[in-house]
Amino acid sequence: MKVIVNGEPRDLPDGASVAEVVASVTAAGAGVAAALNGEVVRRSEWETTPLRDDDRLEVLTAVQGG
Repeated sequence: MKVIVNGEPRDLPDGASVAEVVASVTAAGAGVAAALNGEVVRRSEWETTPLRDDDRLEVLTAVQGG
Protein backbone atom coordinates (compact mmCIF):
# COMPACT_ATOMS: atom_id res chain seq x y z
CA MET A 1 0.00 0.00 0.00
CA LYS A 2 1.09 3.61 -0.51
CA VAL A 3 1.15 6.01 2.44
CA ILE A 4 2.46 9.57 2.62
CA VAL A 5 4.92 9.87 5.53
CA ASN A 6 6.16 13.37 6.33
CA GLY A 7 5.23 14.46 2.83
CA GLU A 8 7.02 11.61 1.06
CA PRO A 9 5.29 8.60 -0.53
CA ARG A 10 6.23 5.20 0.92
CA ASP A 11 5.33 1.66 0.01
CA LEU A 12 4.36 -0.24 3.15
CA PRO A 13 3.13 -3.77 3.74
CA ASP A 14 -0.59 -4.19 4.34
CA GLY A 15 -1.42 -3.96 8.01
CA ALA A 16 1.56 -1.73 8.92
CA SER A 17 0.94 0.18 12.13
CA VAL A 18 1.70 3.73 13.15
CA ALA A 19 4.28 2.32 15.61
CA GLU A 20 6.19 0.53 12.83
CA VAL A 21 6.44 3.66 10.72
CA VAL A 22 7.41 5.87 13.66
CA ALA A 23 10.21 3.42 14.49
CA SER A 24 11.45 3.56 10.89
CA VAL A 25 11.51 7.37 10.91
CA THR A 26 13.14 8.09 14.26
CA ALA A 27 15.01 6.28 17.00
CA ALA A 28 14.03 8.91 19.56
CA GLY A 29 12.38 7.32 22.56
CA ALA A 30 10.71 10.49 23.81
CA GLY A 31 9.46 13.73 22.37
CA VAL A 32 7.79 12.08 19.38
CA ALA A 33 4.24 12.70 18.19
CA ALA A 34 2.27 11.19 15.33
CA ALA A 35 -0.70 12.58 13.41
CA LEU A 36 -2.71 10.42 11.04
CA ASN A 37 -4.75 12.29 8.45
CA GLY A 38 -4.52 15.43 10.57
CA GLU A 39 -5.55 13.81 13.87
CA VAL A 40 -3.09 13.18 16.69
CA VAL A 41 -2.72 9.49 17.55
CA ARG A 42 -2.03 8.79 21.22
CA ARG A 43 1.22 6.93 21.79
CA SER A 44 -0.73 4.18 23.58
CA GLU A 45 -2.64 3.57 20.31
CA TRP A 46 0.30 3.49 17.88
CA GLU A 47 0.65 -0.32 17.97
CA THR A 48 -3.05 -0.89 17.33
CA THR A 49 -3.61 1.83 14.72
CA PRO A 50 -3.28 0.34 11.25
CA LEU A 51 -2.44 2.42 8.22
CA ARG A 52 -4.48 2.26 5.04
CA ASP A 53 -3.77 3.08 1.43
CA ASP A 54 -3.49 6.85 0.82
CA ASP A 55 -3.21 7.73 4.54
CA ARG A 56 -1.04 10.70 5.51
CA LEU A 57 1.16 10.24 8.55
CA GLU A 58 3.22 13.04 10.08
CA VAL A 59 5.90 12.04 12.58
CA LEU A 60 7.17 14.96 14.62
CA THR A 61 10.18 14.98 16.90
CA ALA A 62 10.70 17.71 19.50
CA VAL A 63 14.00 19.52 19.17
CA GLN A 64 15.58 21.45 21.99
CA GLY A 65 17.47 24.57 21.14
CA GLY A 66 18.29 27.97 22.36
